This record gives sequence, C-alpha cells and structure tokens, in this order.
Amino acid sequence: MSEPADSKSSSTFHLPVAEEQVEGLPPGFGDGITGKAAFVIAVGFSAFQIYIAAYGSLPSQLVRAMHVGFLLLLGFALIANLRAKSMAAKTMFWTLGALGFGTGLYNWVFYTDLIRRSGFLTTPDLIVGAVLVVLVFEAARRLMGLPLATIAFIFLAYCFFGNHLPAPFIHRGYDFAQLVDTFAYGTEGIYGTPIYVSAAYIFIFVVFAAFLERAGMIALFNDFALGLVGSWRGGPAQVCVLSSALMGTISGSGVANVVASGQFTIPLMKRFGFRPAFAGAVEATSSMGGQIMPPVMGAVAFIMAETLNIPYADVVKAAIIPAMLYFGACFWQVHLEAGKAGLHGMAKADLPNPWDAVRQHWPLVLPLAALIYLLFAGYTPVFAGTMGLALTIVLILGTPLAAAIGPLAFRIVFWLALGLAAASFMKFGVNVLSLVIAALIIACATFKGGRETLRICVDSLAEGAKNALPVGIACAIVGIVIGTLTLTGIASTFIGWIISIGENNLFLSLVLTMLTCLVLGMGIPTIPNYIITSSLAGPALLSLGVPLVVSHMFVFYFGIMADLTPPVALAAFAAAPMAKESGLKIGIQATKLALAGFVVPFMAVYTPALMLQDAGPIAAQFGYPVEVAYIVVKACMGIVLWGAAAVGFLVTRMAWWERLVAFAGGVLLVAALPLTDETGWALSLAWIGWHCWRARRARA
Repeated sequence: MSEPADSKSSSTFHLPVAEEQVEGLPPGFGDGITGKAAFVIAVGFSAFQIYIAAYGSLPSQLVRAMHVGFLLLLGFALIANLRAKSMAAKTMFWTLGALGFGTGLYNWVFYTDLIRRSGFLTTPDLIVGAVLVVLVFEAARRLMGLPLATIAFIFLAYCFFGNHLPAPFIHRGYDFAQLVDTFAYGTEGIYGTPIYVSAAYIFIFVVFAAFLERAGMIALFNDFALGLVGSWRGGPAQVCVLSSALMGTISGSGVANVVASGQFTIPLMKRFGFRPAFAGAVEATSSMGGQIMPPVMGAVAFIMAETLNIPYADVVKAAIIPAMLYFGACFWQVHLEAGKAGLHGMAKADLPNPWDAVRQHWPLVLPLAALIYLLFAGYTPVFAGTMGLALTIVLILGTPLAAAIGPLAFRIVFWLALGLAAASFMKFGVNVLSLVIAALIIACATFKGGRETLRICVDSLAEGAKNALPVGIACAIVGIVIGTLTLTGIASTFIGWIISIGENNLFLSLVLTMLTCLVLGMGIPTIPNYIITSSLAGPALLSLGVPLVVSHMFVFYFGIMADLTPPVALAAFAAAPMAKESGLKIGIQATKLALAGFVVPFMAVYTPALMLQDAGPIAAQFGYPVEVAYIVVKACMGIVLWGAAAVGFLVTRMAWWERLVAFAGGVLLVAALPLTDETGWALSLAWIGWHCWRARRARA
C-alpha cells in the first residue's frame, strides 16, 4: 500500500500501512514464473468481473460458474505458490486449480445442452459436478479452515443418509445424480444466491476498496483520525476506533483489518499506557465494527439485500444508527478506561492537522461520495460499485497527467474537463467512461510516471482478486448448506421449534437465536454464519412479529459478535500476538467494549424505529422523528451507564454497588416494558447526579 507522493504530513505518529494478509494465505503471489502466473490469473479474474459488471453480456448461470472456476484456479494456485513445500505438492495444487477452472469452462461450452438435459445428466456431467463439489470442499478447508468445511460436510452427509434417521429428521432419500444436479448445476447449491452476490456485487466492492487503498485512502483516514481525536483522553485508542470506523466505509473485512492495522495501533496504545489486553480489544472490536459501518459494510449486507429482495439502500438505512451506537460505545469506554488509568492524549504539536489532510487528499473522497449518492439514489449496488471503481481509476490515472501539466490554471482546466467527461456516464452510460479510461491508459503509457501509475492499477486488480478469495470460497461452500435446507426441508423443523418457544416467550427465542449465531461463529466466518442462521431463524422470528429487516440484522450482528466472544474469538486471537497477551483476556475485554453490539439488536426487536423500521406508539402520538430521537437518546444513556458499569469509572472510581445501580438503570431503559422507561430515567439521573456530587466532594 503506498501513500500519495505529494503527502506533506510530517507527523511523528503517522501510521504506516501494512500489506494485508488474506485469510489463510501469506502476502504476495509467490516467486518465479508460477508467481507471475498467479498474478496474471488474479488480474484476469478482476478484468473478467469488471467487464461482466459493466456490460453483463453473459447469462447469470455462466457468470456464477466462471466466478467459481476463477476462485478455484486462483485459490489453488496461491496455495501451491505460498504454502506447498515440495514440487509434487505444487504440481498437485496447480492441477486442482486447472480442474476447478475447467468446471466453469464446461458449464460455458455445454450451457445450452445442460439446460436441455436438466434432471437427466450424462456421465460426464456427473463426473464434472462431483469434481466441482470435491474441489469446493478442499478449497474451503485450505483457505477457510476445517470448521466450515466440516459443517458443510455434515449437511451433505445428511442428504445421503438422512432417510435412515428417526423423525423429525428423516427425509425421503435422494440418489447421487439428483444431489449432483442440485449442488453442482442448480441455483440452490454452489451456484446459489451467495455465489451470485459474490460475483455480482461483492467482488466489485472488494476491488474498489483495493484501488482506494492503493490511492492513499488509508493514509488519509489515519491522518484525519490522528489529527481529530489523537489529543483526546486516551488518544491512541480513540484514533484506532475512528480509523477503523472510516475504513469500514470502504472495506467490510474484519479479522484481516485486525492483522493489517493492529501491528501499528496496538503498540501505539501500549506505549501510551493502555493495558495490553485492552489495546488488543480496542483493535479487535473496532475492526470488526467495520462490517456494520455503511455504506459498504460487510459482504453480508449485499447478500441480505438480495435475499430479502429489497434495495441495498434499505439495508444501509437500517444499519446507520446501530453502527453509530456501536462505535460511540467504543469511544465512550476508551474515554472511561483512560480516565480510570489517568491517561491523557497525544500532544497536539505532534499531530497532523486533520483538515490539512482532507485538503491535500480530498479527490480521494469523490469516488466514495459518488458511491454513496448512487446507492441512495436507487441505483443497483453493482452499478454503484462499478461506477465508483471506474471513477477511482480515472482519479488515479489522471493524477500523473495533471502533475505533468505546468501552470495551475491548466491543471484546473484538465481536472474540470476530466470530471465532466467522467460524470457524463450518468447520461450516456458506461461506454463514455470506458473511453475516458482507455484514453487515460494510452496517455499514461507514454511517459515514465504514468507507467508507474498503470502498475499501481494492475497491482490493485490483482490484490482485489486475492482479497475476494475468502469471501467467494465461503459463499461457494455455504451453497451446500442452503441446497440441503431447500432440498430436505429440515429448516422447517427448526423454524417450528423456534416458533413453538416464541409463542410463549419472544425473548427466549431471541436468546436461542443469539446463542446459535455465537456457537456457529466459533468455527465459521460471518458470511456463512449469517446465511445459515438467517435461513433457519429468520422466518421464525418473522412469524413471531419481528420486522423482516430487523430479524436479519439481528442474526447479522451476532454473527459479527461471535468473532469477539470467547472462547474462540477469532478477532481477539488475531490481535493477541501484537498485544503480547492472551487471546482469551483480549476476548473478555472486547466483549465489554462491544456491549452495544449485544444490546442494540434486542432493542431493535422491541423498538424497530432504532433501525428506522416500523413505527411504535410514540410515533402515533408525537410523530416518527420524535420516536427515533427518543429511542436513540435512551440507547445512548444505556450505553453511558453500561460503559461506566463495565469499566468501574465515570467521573471517579465506582464502588461495586454503584456499578450494579448503573447496570440496572441501563437494563430498565432498554427493557421497553410498562413504566421501565420512567423508572430507568429516574434511577439513572439520580445516580449520575449523586456520583458527580460525590466526586466533587472528594476532590474538595
């Protein structure tokens, strides 16, 4: 990741940017000719996906098949180059990659024939389909770890042997050909909705984030965060929270962000006096929060929009307030922890001016602003992502050309002309933007500085494809689970069980759903966790009166919390080596920091206006904006009280009974039962007033 050449920041505390380690793989593409081959495959993968996103000239089934083929080819190629030790192992993995890509080509070549003989597959069809299933399992095991592959295998085994199980788990039984048809060729298996979303939306946004990072967006976020909050109490930790929140606007990755940024932020926090466990927890909690920070959020948001058949902007709208509360809770607890430990902020003289950073690098904000506008203007995510990516490429390619122009007035004219040409896509379509990019590429190829910029673009294409690998493979393997649920109908058994419990106690159903998410999340990433749990619990919660978007967001949030919750806590253990502290201790601290992430979903179920959904009784009397404002204020007060109870500090250190009173006040405020609001406000305000009076008296 490189910073812009004209960066003028001289800050002592400027945070460098590390090359992000993709889940399951070391950095880079390998050495020698095989490394170059993997790099070319990655670039070709990105070029194919961008072309499809811009022009959409292939049937959806072919796009899905080629997407999986590229994922398998690139995935096994990188395993061969970066992890295989012997030549025999490298040859084997390259062969597996070629076979995987061959399954995509087979679907392309015999596309019409496969449609005609659907349900009556030939022997070659069965062989290719079986090979595809085996390769997806192996790629998932190698790249995502054994737990996800094991869970998918259990579901697959259920298809084969479930007809021998007792009721209510028994099904009628399925033969080998029917299972291959379902999982390897149908749109309810590997080529189901998750892989469609990966091919259509997620890949483009991952590449978009890679281009922004190469253009210097991370450096802008770091400088802005340092300058804005570095001088606050607990400044280094506040910087970590803010920069992670900003990173969440372009990248929804979680554990990878911990690895990439934690090696700089965690030592900085420790150097300024924070406990190692707390420093690791701040990084883990804030990085995982990037998945719920609009506009890009995590890949789950795109899958949710497609699953619910709603505009992506509706998902973003539902996530805005909870995301602000999540990061607000992080800021608050860092503030309290620093006050308890007597820590101060960094010296302002050593910090960059945040607005100078924005003035120097403001063009980087334009593609992100365009993306947000297009998403909320009702355009599809694939169109918004493609246009945001194209505008980023225009910005990167135009920079060296503008620098080569002498007088400032000419540079201004150049940027205005380029901006108008790029913006014309709104009227004339993607062809105009493609011509602008082609002209810029030709111009950059004619001089040295431009050729270096072209290299940055090519590197970004390759890195974007590599970064998309874990998400794509997870979407492919989870198709086995979705196919099993659809084919056997076992989901209805689970749904009926949840409904029967919730008829008497909705809260108990919510707790069981939360525990399911947390337990599943111990072994699998957020994406398959969400897909599996929402398929099971989402319809059940909907039948119990929970709004559709709220029920899916409930599952989504606890899928993220699973990466922070002991005993597994992947994000906490990722931060452990950098914090030089036990992952379990970091996980306990992260659970405290992420308190809002645990409470807000429950609040939203009982008061959906928190996610800007259904209106409640307050709206009927005073209007919807008043209800939203009141619920947000109430949630903020709950976070204030719970943060104080967790840390044991508000204005001064708290006795054990004060922590109990603060916790009880927060519970009453979010309970949403008759008279609990009034009691909670009275108890909370009385306790805060008494605590402040006691602190002033002690100082006097």
